[in-house]
Amino acid sequence: MRLSLVLDALGKPIRMIGCSNNISDRKLAEESLRESEQRFANLAKAAPVAIFQINQNNECTYVNEFWSQITGQESSMALGHGWLQTIHPDDREQIHQHWIQAIEQQAYYQAEGRCIKPDGTICYYYCQAAPELDEDGIFTGYIGTLTDISDRKQAETQLLQANEELLRATRLKDEFLANMSHELRTPLNSILGLSEALKEQIFGTLNERQIRAISTVESSGEHLLSLINDILDLSKITSGMMELDIESVSIKSLCDSSLVFIKQQAFKKRVQVVSNIPPNINAIDGEERRLKQVLINLLTNAVKFTPSGGQVSLLVAVGSGDTWQGEATIPPRIRAMDSPMLVFQVVDTGIGIAPHDLQRLFQSFVQVDSALNRQYEGTGLGLALVKQIVELHSGQVMAESEVGKGSRFTVALPYDLSHSGALEPEPTATSSLPLVVNPENAIAPLILLAEDNEANIQTLSSYLNALDYRVIVARNGEESIVMAKANAPDIILMDVQMPRMDGLEAIRLIRADAQIAAIPIIALTALAMEGDRERCIAAGANEYLAKPIKLRLLNTTIQQVLPL
Repeated sequence: MRLSLVLDALGKPIRMIGCSNNISDRKLAEESLRESEQRFANLAKAAPVAIFQINQNNECTYVNEFWSQITGQESSMALGHGWLQTIHPDDREQIHQHWIQAIEQQAYYQAEGRCIKPDGTICYYYCQAAPELDEDGIFTGYIGTLTDISDRKQAETQLLQANEELLRATRLKDEFLANMSHELRTPLNSILGLSEALKEQIFGTLNERQIRAISTVESSGEHLLSLINDILDLSKITSGMMELDIESVSIKSLCDSSLVFIKQQAFKKRVQVVSNIPPNINAIDGEERRLKQVLINLLTNAVKFTPSGGQVSLLVAVGSGDTWQGEATIPPRIRAMDSPMLVFQVVDTGIGIAPHDLQRLFQSFVQVDSALNRQYEGTGLGLALVKQIVELHSGQVMAESEVGKGSRFTVALPYDLSHSGALEPEPTATSSLPLVVNPENAIAPLILLAEDNEANIQTLSSYLNALDYRVIVARNGEESIVMAKANAPDIILMDVQMPRMDGLEAIRLIRADAQIAAIPIIALTALAMEGDRERCIAAGANEYLAKPIKLRLLNTTIQQVLPL
């Protein structure tokens, strides 16, 4: 209310004039504002985050009490441009420029940064701020929050360190496996190479008793090699390094070649082996070598655990739901699938497996009979490999068994019913390769053998000399280059791992030298890891052979690579 006094001409008051306004709305608004300010003050005080306001000049006009807990800076010291002093010196200028840019654009702001407290400790924060406008919509600055994310950053650092340790452990494991492969394959190369040469009577005639003894040495070496390969294969799969070479595979050829592998083993134990393959099942998309590995593992186990007089069956079926063609017994889980499946089933009348052992059957390094006096040999890797390879082919494997009656292993793979055109099997066994010998009147090719292992030098030189090749030896990469220039060999057999200069570097230097660049090179390596062949070919090798080397295959490869 406002009042005014009215005076007469003599200056005496004669009346009062006044007016009153209803200010209820204003009072309510003022009360509401006070409540809002009080509410904000209470929230700012209780909030577990720092709250701040910055004007359009990048000056701090307000911080709550929690500001000092995060930054270590007193609230009063943050006002104006004082807040910048708490920012880590390495970040300060960048943060300042980011704020200036945000103010110019009047854009929402968010960023992570570091505060450095007076005691030197570092606090990681997450900042987010929204533009503030006055009642006329004019930009006045920002209101925002600062959240302590030090614990999260510490967890991220620990996770990063753990990942780095995991990568380091994986790298060390790969290096160990590569070294193990080399160290084990190198002596095996001599054992198997000399055994093969002796069996072929390259060094003279043997009697039947001597041939049987050499065959025992050879089979033991092959068994050791298969164990090494299983370990390396499982490592490749579990580390995601194995890639499938998908092609159309003849099912009949796949089954026949797998059965041939266990034929002798079954004959010795007097175990009958039967198979049933429906005639109209032609081919499947997959990697033949890996699928054969699956079948051979299952068949080998079946024969191993089946007593004399028992039976092992390889059955094949195709279909889906309740419609199947073939003699295999389809498990309910496979029948429940909607899509067509191809089933390989290995059934035996062996010792069987207890129910509690079935659950761990496909685990790595696990054997049902793991006692020191166990009856059956093996590493426990075979079925783990089977499971991994089948799953790489998007399939499933399962086992059913009854103690004393036998076991049934089922492999189910996706199958394209439209797949047609049976494939003719191609001979792949190295034993079927012809033994090529140089004609008597021909000039014997000169082979430069670059190899540092004396046993391998003796094995390969003796075999090649027996086939009428001339052989000269270099014991490291540098020596191989010098001898190639001096002797102009017809072909070079280059070991990859050698002292002073490795084989790959030697191959590159040979290919870069016009005088010797055209000499054919066969790379020999005991590493046999993923990508080794590609690295050898990329370096300039014409061919690649993994140790232990089949001597017949080596001779055939030499004949293929030698210039006409």
